[in-house]
This record gives sequence, C-alpha cells and structure tokens, in this order.
Amino acid sequence: MAAILARAALIDLDGTLLDTAPDLAAAANATLAELGRPGLPVETVRDFVGQGIAHLLRRSLEASTGTAAADGVFEAAFARFAGHYGRLNGAAARPFEGVLEGLADMRAIGLRLACVTNKVARFTEPLLLASGLRAYFDAVVTSDSAGARKPDPAIFLDACRQLDVPPEEACVIGDSANDAEGARAAGCRFLLVPYGYREGRGLREIESDGIVATLREAAKLLRIPRSPP
Repeated sequence: MAAILARAALIDLDGTLLDTAPDLAAAANATLAELGRPGLPVETVRDFVGQGIAHLLRRSLEASTGTAAADGVFEAAFARFAGHYGRLNGAAARPFEGVLEGLADMRAIGLRLACVTNKVARFTEPLLLASGLRAYFDAVVTSDSAGARKPDPAIFLDACRQLDVPPEEACVIGDSANDAEGARAAGCRFLLVPYGYREGRGLREIESDGIVATLREAAKLLRIPRSPP
C-alpha cells in the first residue's frame, strides 16, 4: 500500500479507538429492564453503534419488542439511558490492539491528532480520560461541539480548522461507512480498520484508501509532506 501524505489524523472513537459496545449494551439493557422489556445480547447492540446514542437507543427499543417506540416512550427511555451510560461509561471499554502504540507513533512523527466522534462531549471527554487516550489528542470534536454528525463532512472540516490543517492534508481513520462518506465529502483521505462497528456492512462495501489492521499499521503509512523550499 502506498504512503499517504498527511499532516493530521482524524480518528473515530467508538469502534476505532475503543471497544465501547459492552458499556453501551449494559446501559441499554439497564434501560430496557426498567421499562419491563427484554434485554439484548452485546453483539446485537454492537450493530447499532456508530450514529450516536439516540439511534442506538431507538434500535435497541425496537429490537427488544419488534416494534418502534412511540415518541413519549423514547423520550423517557433516553433520560434513563443517559443516566445509566453516565454511570457505566468507560467501565468495560478497552482500546483495540495497536491503538496506544499507533497513537504514540503518530505523535512521534509529528502528526496533529483529533478524535472525531458522533458522541456528545459529556460522554466523550470522561471516556477519553478514563481510557488514558486524551493526552494524545490536540483536539476532540464531538457532534454537539461541531453541530454536525457523521457522515456530514462539517464535523471533519471543524476538526481540520481546529488543527489548522487543510482537509487535503488530513487522513480520517475509522471503522464505518459514516466515516468514509464524511471523509470523502470533506476532501480528506480515509483509512479503514477491519474491526469495530459497521452496522452489518461488508468490509469491501466501504470505499477507502486502504485497509489497515491496526492504528500502528496506519501510522506506518502516513508521511508528513515536505514543505516547499
């Protein structure tokens, strides 16, 4: 695979940096139990991750009973879920293989780093701190701070502005079609990791500039372009 010239890496959180499905499933099941609904296996909830908590909760409520939840039920469930997830956030989440080494390698070669996520800030910052990842990032861009959600390119463009790097010199690293589509629309390059949460999409269905087994492998592909003399 050819090297990619970039001054910054914009990295997805859930499914790329951290396996957060166990915490999200625990919060979803605690919410379902309070509503008197059947719980769900972690692997079922895993397929709902990637488009934010509201999407995950709606899918969980529907999967639990086979019918979509009415708005009033959803609003009550959302408040319960937020409380449970605030308590469980980071309890079982773990970095995927090669994440810590890959982030260290990226910093060592001088890349600027941003974590770009559809999570909201109230859950993102505590999770990054609890997992020991916050110190690696120059910027953390959440859906509420950017006012946009992937695949809207605005969230990646906001990250580029914060890092003072043009989109064409930024590489997005993620696990989903949302990451890929948003990166392309923003004018960034995109590397896909083969693990994480793809909402049932096949790996080859997602267009990318390359598939990397780990973030450490991604770091080996990224090269900072030389400044003109």
